[in-house]
Amino acid sequence: MATTFLCPVDGSDHALHAVEMAAELTQKYGGELLLCLVNVAMGGGRGPLVHYWSDADAQAILDKAVAVAEGRGVKPADTAIVLDRDASVGVVRYAEMNKVDHIVMGTGDKRGLSRLVLGSVAADVVGRAHCSVTVAR
Repeated sequence: MATTFLCPVDGSDHALHAVEMAAELTQKYGGELLLCLVNVAMGGGRGPLVHYWSDADAQAILDKAVAVAEGRGVKPADTAIVLDRDASVGVVRYAEMNKVDHIVMGTGDKRGLSRLVLGSVAADVVGRAHCSVTVAR
């Protein structure tokens, strides 16, 4: 049975719903909850390397996720800001490094052309992860 749950967050309502679900699973199975935010790096090379969120914004998103988990009765064992060029790769790497048994994440409402063009971080994590993944809707 899963003992370490990871919930990646991005500040969206979908991610906060996933935090609620991850907290419920953590309580049910008596495990620990980890929260992470992947701050995607863009640029570099000849230009500056820029991250999607400022450090303060990224921390505020994690703080809100912690509050949601604690509101459900679970104090996260750890929170982390992960720097990577790809959100799904960052989630999976963090999960592997921390021996996560189960990932719980939200997904957006992408449909049609936007889904084909933008892809889905959740779908990519499902395809790459070494462990079970629950996609909260």
